[in-house]
Amino acid sequence: MLRTPALIAIAIGALVVSATPAVAAKPPSGVVDALQRDLGITKEQAVNRLANESRGNAAAPGLRKKLGDRYAGVWYEGAESTLIVASVSPADTAEITRMGARARIVPRSFAQLTTVKEGLDQAAPPASVHSWAISPQDNSVVVETSDPQAARSWIAGSGVEAAAVKVEESAERPRLFYEIRGGDAYYTSDGYRCSIGFAARRGTQLGFTTAGHCGTTGITTTGYNRVSQGTFQISSFPGNDYAWVATNSQWTAPGVVNGYSAGILPVRGAAVTQPQGSVCRSGSTTQWHCGTVTALNSTVNYPEGTVSGLTRTTVCAEGGDSGGSFISGDQAQGMTSGGSGDCTRGGTTYFQPIGEILSVGSLTLVTAGGGTDPPTGCQSYEETYSGSLSSNQSAYQPNNSYYQATVSGNHAACLDGPSGVDFDVYLQKWNGSSWVVVARGDSPNPDETISYNGTSGSYRYRVHAYSGSGSYTLGVNRP
Repeated sequence: MLRTPALIAIAIGALVVSATPAVAAKPPSGVVDALQRDLGITKEQAVNRLANESRGNAAAPGLRKKLGDRYAGVWYEGAESTLIVASVSPADTAEITRMGARARIVPRSFAQLTTVKEGLDQAAPPASVHSWAISPQDNSVVVETSDPQAARSWIAGSGVEAAAVKVEESAERPRLFYEIRGGDAYYTSDGYRCSIGFAARRGTQLGFTTAGHCGTTGITTTGYNRVSQGTFQISSFPGNDYAWVATNSQWTAPGVVNGYSAGILPVRGAAVTQPQGSVCRSGSTTQWHCGTVTALNSTVNYPEGTVSGLTRTTVCAEGGDSGGSFISGDQAQGMTSGGSGDCTRGGTTYFQPIGEILSVGSLTLVTAGGGTDPPTGCQSYEETYSGSLSSNQSAYQPNNSYYQATVSGNHAACLDGPSGVDFDVYLQKWNGSSWVVVARGDSPNPDETISYNGTSGSYRYRVHAYSGSGSYTLGVNRP
């Protein structure tokens, strides 16, 4: 085993804010859908909101320059993001309105509010003061605090214009966020140091994979920085050597591996490297080392018990590297299990392939540049739907329902699944008594396409995880 004890600017005169662009880019359906869901607005409002914000964001620098010392800020109001422009001079109202925005006349300029904010920045705050920032819509500097009286005393002591500060009581408790990176150390509550494998989610719960021998279910962990981190929720050893630690809200995941001398490396999938393929390992003791795969599906007889399904490599490792990332290029391979030798003389190291715990634990690998967002290769289609499947699960789109085609024409679909899995898609039509498959994409690959010319009727898509788990995107064009 390889764990160790814990000792170890736009010209404003030419700008009309309300003008419609000659060619308006269609916003991604995933963005529109999320705005509907999270802001409680309609699809039309979401589309208009995005267009208005695009124009407003482009206009803001020019507006500020145009108003000069009279400028008091800009912001949006309403479901469709109406642009509001504030000035300290009523004489600016007509010009602001002419440019397609709504004018708001206020007593303090943005420059005055900036002076107040900078004054507070120079005064050491009590712990009960959580944050402060300029709020143009309040024409004030807003202070968030759990103790308003203490906050007002602090404001008075800072020497700023108290009337320009608005105190709001808040239960907010700002804290730093720490990153889950493959190969970084973590420490267990029973006194061991191991290494992180890969960030992975189960539903909305973030966590990371590691070696099963590093801790049993219920064992708690702290991070490389000794900050409270998480709890083992899945652990299997011997027989297997995998585990998953659910992390607390202080931890985020950029989908990377700490390659130490190689830098910070992105994780973009989990395609399996074949024998004699190159592979590298990151761990908290010996950091970054590389070699080749010599055998898949190895059974290893450790003193603590037999483990099967491991991959044998020529990469060296030492105590404390357990659980750390094995990666080939940008493809996650697995978590360091055990071996022989060391990184002075060389040796043999086995890793637990990541696919098994992703499937068994219904986990989704976190990848770089998008958290656990599903693949985006089908975003050019008129509609897109996303989801996550465990091995042998199915989902029906659109949204667990069906759609009605009122004319004959082409039904096209694009399925984009994660690397290293076999996901299939089936187009089904209602025949009056049951759903019948009329087209399919069922190759032994993660990605599929369908093109079917059909008559009017009711249709739906079935997305099936034939093997492997992860997130997918389904792009759909209707007649």
